Amino acid sequence: MSAAQRVLIVDDEPPATRRLERLIAALGDVEICGLEHDPTQVLARCREQQPDVVLLDIEMPGLNGVEIAERLQAQSSAPAVIFVTAFEQYAVDAFDLDAVDYLVKPVRADRLERALRRARERQPDDDATLVSRIGDRTITVPVSEVCALVAEDKYTVVHHAGGMALIEESLVSLEERFPGRFLRVHRKALVAKSALRGLHRDADGQERVEVDGSDYCPPVSRRNLPALRKLLLNKE
Repeated sequence: MSAAQRVLIVDDEPPATRRLERLIAALGDVEICGLEHDPTQVLARCREQQPDVVLLDIEMPGLNGVEIAERLQAQSSAPAVIFVTAFEQYAVDAFDLDAVDYLVKPVRADRLERALRRARERQPDDDATLVSRIGDRTITVPVSEVCALVAEDKYTVVHHAGGMALIEESLVSLEERFPGRFLRVHRKALVAKSALRGLHRDADGQERVEVDGSDYCPPVSRRNLPALRKLLLNKE
């Protein structure tokens, strides 16, 4: 039997919180690991409780849900985010932030259950591995140790804590297998969000991202530079 899905509810309105509590209580494989009414405390509560999912209101005083989601996205083990709001105009922002779903209040039980099911399907598997086969030699690399993935000809070069390995899986396929774990910085490069360290410009004027666990600094395209800068800015 799989472990219960841990949910943190973030909403400054008690009636909305109570409704979500009642709906979740009816689901057998979901548990509430915390309630937070102060948006400025959400990151600290996530570090404390390590939820799988955050049910996040958007319109809150002081710090809105979109800003919180941006900061969560920069964390090394970011929870899935499901926005719960009375306003529909934030939907585009929500999906730009890779939110699992966008629920409009009053939340229906079937929509909440479906959103939580999607979040479970997207939950990263920390035991997942990449397998590299070269001749008779097989190398297994834990995905949790991967810092960068770079496309080279028909292969993908895996930069990891122990060195480098080659696999045949494409970057697009890897993005789909591990949603939320990697950030695309170039059409030929993905970087693990947990390994992001900094950004610099080389002697040729090319922006490059610095990653923990490797001396290789993948190039950053102009198109992907704003998202990378925002993630680094929000990264603690």
